[in-house]
Amino acid sequence: MSDASVHPARPVSLFTIVFLLVLFAAFLLVVRYFYEPSQTLPQNLAAENMPKELEWRATPESRRKALADQREAEAKQTSTYGWTDQAAGKVQLPIDRAMELTAKQPGARK
Repeated sequence: MSDASVHPARPVSLFTIVFLLVLFAAFLLVVRYFYEPSQTLPQNLAAENMPKELEWRATPESRRKALADQREAEAKQTSTYGWTDQAAGKVQLPIDRAMELTAKQPGARK
């Protein structure tokens, strides 16, 4: 290697790097000091301030209850008979029965 190919860092470039780091740190401090979110997120609202459709998010207990209600409704839907659209003649069947009827249909497999 020749001495001409190795150049030590110039003081000006080191000063520029330090200046940019200080400028970035100052920017972060200003943003942290002055930034305030424009709105409170639904999960951070107090329970009494929540919109009606988001009340289930108010507390961990209300979220557990909403999940349990949802699972109960899904279990009922997948295990009972009922009408989904009586005018159109659409019904809901238990999954086991629907699979059995589908397997019995001739030409179901192609």
